[in-house]
Amino acid sequence: MAITFGTNQYGKAEVRLVHVTRDGDRHQIKDLNVSSALRGDFAAAHLEGDNSHIVATDTQKNTVYAFAQQYGVGEIEDFALRLGRHFVDDFEWVTGAKISIDEYAWDRIASGGTDHGHAFSRAGGGTRTTVATIDGEQAWVVSGLTDLVVLKTTGSEFTGFPRDRYTSLPEDRDRILATAVTARWRYASTEVDWAKSYADVRRILLESFAVKHSLALQQTLYYMGEQVLQAHPEVAEIRMSMPNKHHFLVDLSPFGLSNDREVYYAADRPYGLIEGTVTRDDAPDAGRAWQAIPGF
Repeated sequence: MAITFGTNQYGKAEVRLVHVTRDGDRHQIKDLNVSSALRGDFAAAHLEGDNSHIVATDTQKNTVYAFAQQYGVGEIEDFALRLGRHFVDDFEWVTGAKISIDEYAWDRIASGGTDHGHAFSRAGGGTRTTVATIDGEQAWVVSGLTDLVVLKTTGSEFTGFPRDRYTSLPEDRDRILATAVTARWRYASTEVDWAKSYADVRRILLESFAVKHSLALQQTLYYMGEQVLQAHPEVAEIRMSMPNKHHFLVDLSPFGLSNDREVYYAADRPYGLIEGTVTRDDAPDAGRAWQAIPGF
């Protein structure tokens, strides 16, 4: 029997970086969680304990901080590509890199009717993400957002589903629809205005959820993805994961009270989990773009 060593990668996970740009009394803040993973000729380290090709994970962490100081952060897609290209170009035995970044947004605190120059509160409305993958001369970028919690109090129904002896769910022609959107979209190239594209994709996701009369969360997911692709030719495909955050009417009849869609119980589990991909038929090959991205 032969035993062989297979696919492998290693890196530094969840490097917390806060970068402050100071322009007089008005500051800008970038709050990131950065993870790196390298691929290449690392077999000797696993088989023989030879670390001559191992770029220490501590070195990878320090590189994140040093690059932030030397070059700034800018858009997280550019920062991820810059880091990934450094590891592949500067270490000949490193053939590929994956840089994953979560960005936590901050809002300026208002003071005296104007935004304060250097005081912030953590923003809601989802976390911005990107994963830049380098494989030799090729590069792919998958950006997105997580935990974008949305809810509509009407404009949603769920009827016409099959029934068997285990079905207890009643049909509902006017229900609350709520979910926490995780969306990741693959760009067709790396020549993109990242900030503009991200902001408009997020806007489209929110507006599409709001305006589409939903016959099922599956239908809503497809419509949201379709609207993004129609508006953004730079996006090759979009993948979404949307848990159904169920809201059930509370039965108040034992207390002699009516409940005309006013009082609900918000259940956190179990929940339906709806996932899907919307792709344009002329999308370029995905290559390594989706490799090892959680949840997809």
